[in-house]
Amino acid sequence: MAAFTIKVNGKQHQLDVEPDTPVLWVLRDHLDMVGTKYGCGIAQCGACTVHFNGTAVRSCSLPISSVGSSEITTIEGLSEDATHAVQAAWLEHDVPQCGYCQAGQIMNAASLLAKNPSPSDKEIEDAMDGNLCRCGTYLRIKAAIKTASQKMN
Repeated sequence: MAAFTIKVNGKQHQLDVEPDTPVLWVLRDHLDMVGTKYGCGIAQCGACTVHFNGTAVRSCSLPISSVGSSEITTIEGLSEDATHAVQAAWLEHDVPQCGYCQAGQIMNAASLLAKNPSPSDKEIEDAMDGNLCRCGTYLRIKAAIKTASQKMN
């Protein structure tokens, strides 16, 4: 075990965990932030997406030892009352079905729009590639991202 201090959603947390513990399990098991989901465990599905210094990353493959002083933002930290433009657009377009992948989808979309406020269809498709949705709501996801982009601009 090793001692780590990490910043999640603007708050410092001190933890004693193994250095190779994935951030996903630190969030879920040690900090009780269960919005970030486990999907595949090999960074291929996107269910565990969080922001790492504002960039979307897969938390299942990010060891706690590599976090350092970086800022992690989870779905719980995107907005206090789920009113972020992406979250609002998700509801407006009825994107969620089973909902399992949605936190990762939303975090990836929010990261995209923070870097590219007016993405083209192709840029949305490229950025969201790798965030899998078993329910197949990809068209609604793209529509929601376009709506969020308009609301943010």
